[in-house]
Amino acid sequence: MRKYNASPFSPSCRRPALLAAIAISLANLAGCAAPAPAPAPAPSVVTAPAPAVVEPLANSPAAQASAGTLALREDAPMRYVVKKGDTLWDIAQHFLRDPWQWPELWYGNTQVRNPHRIHPGDVLTLVSVDGRTRLVSTGPLERLSPQIREEALDASLPAIPIDAIRNFLRGPRLVTLEETKRAPYVVAFVDERLAVGANNDIYVKNLAQPIAYNYAVIRVGEAYRDPETRKLLGYEAIPAGEAELRTPDAPLGSTAVMRVTKSTREVLIADRLLPIEAESFDANFFPHAPRSPIDGRIISVFDGLSQISQYQIVALNRGSAHGLDPGTVLDILQTGRVVSDPYTRNAVTLPDQYAGVLMVFKVTPELSYALVMNAIRPLHVLDKVTRPARSSQR
Repeated sequence: MRKYNASPFSPSCRRPALLAAIAISLANLAGCAAPAPAPAPAPSVVTAPAPAVVEPLANSPAAQASAGTLALREDAPMRYVVKKGDTLWDIAQHFLRDPWQWPELWYGNTQVRNPHRIHPGDVLTLVSVDGRTRLVSTGPLERLSPQIREEALDASLPAIPIDAIRNFLRGPRLVTLEETKRAPYVVAFVDERLAVGANNDIYVKNLAQPIAYNYAVIRVGEAYRDPETRKLLGYEAIPAGEAELRTPDAPLGSTAVMRVTKSTREVLIADRLLPIEAESFDANFFPHAPRSPIDGRIISVFDGLSQISQYQIVALNRGSAHGLDPGTVLDILQTGRVVSDPYTRNAVTLPDQYAGVLMVFKVTPELSYALVMNAIRPLHVLDKVTRPARSSQR
């Protein structure tokens, strides 16, 4: 048999190469048909908020037009220079019919972000911020050259007149009957007197451990009762003064000598002593309406006066458990009188009348203390307190 050597160009030799080339071509075609990978997302661009447009207001009508829901006074000044003795409430009354709207009027500009940091001599100006009336501080009235303001730490403006409540802040104001029974008490005076004041020594009995060195001298006053439920809320602790221990090494149960260091009224025999609590009061709060409706009453007035007027302290039968906190503003409604119908002789209850506004400055769970800020008619115990309404709604 004749034997032939296969040629590289023969069909039998070309078939494997052709098949390999076809396979490569098909693979390339498959790669071309595959979807292209998704493009990487473009980096997000954070756009800075546009700066507020602050424009001066030329006159009171322009301020009224852009006031929105603010109850701006028709005679509001376009500019006000802060004076010594001003409070935020005082200043707000120059601009607003409802001074408790102060936080809504104030604009936190770059110079002063906190209205408590304004000082006597600063100029407050009504401006339009993005089309809405706001109040800004433009600094002192005159500033001829760069200077440093040098003032006491408490020289900034408080929200309310602190002097009206200063004597009220030290010592407990609400006590239980059990607390008073356990408290030490004045048994006699070193000098034979019926009453003493500051810088006099007193004998005190029933000091308990641990013995404190400073005490508030109090007199137990009237009971605080909720007029609706008759629930006993506690007893009024009327401050008489402060006393300092003079015999710290006296045996437990013995009679101790104390000196009256401060007195707001005469100290009497049987007055009780309670350790002085650290003051937690902060004058730098903002007036605000409560978050939920309030239906309360004035249950007592400090010092037992029959009528209540501006800057007097009152107790309310509502507290933190009802949503009140320091700075809460409430309307006072004079309770409607009951009169006789001239024809039927039936009793007729007259509608409650808006009588003023108060601001809460100290709270307990079920009772709070407030300062009457405005009173347009006589106020009395058992008058109502409610969530404030704007002037246009009264």
